[in-house]
Amino acid sequence: MKKLWNTFSNGIINENPVLRLVIGMCAPLAVTTAVVNGFWMGIAVIFVLTASNALVSLLRKVVPAEIRIPIFIVVIATFTTVADLTLKAIQPEIHAKLGVFVPLIVVNCIILARAEAFASKNNLIQSVADGLGMALGFTLSLLILASIRELLGNGTWWGFNVLPASFEPAVVMILPPGAFVTLGYLLSGLNLITGKSGDN
Repeated sequence: MKKLWNTFSNGIINENPVLRLVIGMCAPLAVTTAVVNGFWMGIAVIFVLTASNALVSLLRKVVPAEIRIPIFIVVIATFTTVADLTLKAIQPEIHAKLGVFVPLIVVNCIILARAEAFASKNNLIQSVADGLGMALGFTLSLLILASIRELLGNGTWWGFNVLPASFEPAVVMILPPGAFVTLGYLLSGLNLITGKSGDN
């Protein structure tokens, strides 16, 4: 049970894809202009990463090593298509806002990296825990990034006005430079916190 918990929590904290490994950064930088966008992007990644990890783990003993990567990509592409079409059906407005970034999950290096580095070498339960942990870490990062950008850039959170009318939004926060600046501060803050905790 402890090993399972460690596998799950690893992606949320120690190897957080966005705030630790800094991989798969297209979506975090592009879709986090609003919290709702980050939420639905995170839901899509949770589904794709967890489901693909599960299937890759189940197939790991029957897939020839020479063709494993193309097979992993087909698996990931299948679940990405399911996520894309489902989002389009239930949230057409969000789907339109996220645009190409949902289909691009198929080439997100986080997904393929977990299939190759973990799911292809571990059992189903461990692989599901790894996929879920990594995806939740990714989603939490999106929500934090989007919350800061939407709050400072629009004065809103999840579309609701939360700051006084006198607040002057910093429009740069919902532009590409704002994404890089916010991410930079988050990375610095996390390094500062973990650095201090490591000294104690």
